[in-house]
Amino acid sequence: MKSSAKNVKLASVDDLFSTEQSRQDESREKVVEIALTELYPFPNHPFQVRDDDSMKEAVESVKEYGILTPAIVRPREEGGYELVAGHRRKHACELAGLTTMPAIVRDIDRDMATIIMVDTNLQRENISPMEKAQAYKMKLEAIRRRAGRPAKGDKENSRQVVGNLESAELVGREAGESGRQVQRYIRLTELTPELQQMVDDKKIAVTPAVELSYLKPEEQALVVETIESEQATPSLSLAQRMKKKSQAGELNEDAVLSIMSEEKKPEKCDLTISGDKLRKYFPRSYTPRQMENTIIKLLEGWQRKRQRSQER
Repeated sequence: MKSSAKNVKLASVDDLFSTEQSRQDESREKVVEIALTELYPFPNHPFQVRDDDSMKEAVESVKEYGILTPAIVRPREEGGYELVAGHRRKHACELAGLTTMPAIVRDIDRDMATIIMVDTNLQRENISPMEKAQAYKMKLEAIRRRAGRPAKGDKENSRQVVGNLESAELVGREAGESGRQVQRYIRLTELTPELQQMVDDKKIAVTPAVELSYLKPEEQALVVETIESEQATPSLSLAQRMKKKSQAGELNEDAVLSIMSEEKKPEKCDLTISGDKLRKYFPRSYTPRQMENTIIKLLEGWQRKRQRSQER
């Protein structure tokens, strides 16, 4: 026992400290400057980089302060780096005349990169419905693959993916949305490009668009033609009727035209509210005109709130 104890060599304090320090250095993420020419976009990146007022502000900020939040990238097998988070920052750097930008390099697989890419971009404002739909679909498929249920990548499989509410709940958790709402958005990816554009242009609300997503591509083409010829867009009830016709195998050109050309008779709206009923809600100094203007503003705010809730 004594001889074996003598053979035990204890590490010095300096050795212990340097080993711990090296471990910390290895585990700590480092920010490095990478040439913009070495940065490549994420494959099938669903979020558009727009030259809008927000981008102009970003360019001015970059010129004055530089990039405050480093991008996240991962190495590419063919060389260079794939952007995981930072597409807008890279574009702002280009417009600002910079040649490099700071980035954190992470050695992660495609599925983890997809999840990070979606989660970081969903924090942005002014995301279009189709950007959100494509992003949710990509994240859902990545989660399924990481869970050991590989997605085949075909259309039939994408329909099965939508039916998995448990995975959809995981997708929506970071964005604060329910699994059902995630499913609705993913359904929008089944729309033809023309209808998808109409959703982004707010010509069709999200809720009726979800119903239209169940139509066959050729039936959706008929809907697009009718929208353009009749200068009308389907409400939720009309979209549901077309969905039922489609399921029954009865949705043809005539049926679409018949449903879309239905005109609602305008209801006569003569509404009178006595001043005595309204007066208790306003200061005594308010004139009838001031009361009317206030009521209109409140109704406009209520309408905007209602439209936003319908788009969700």
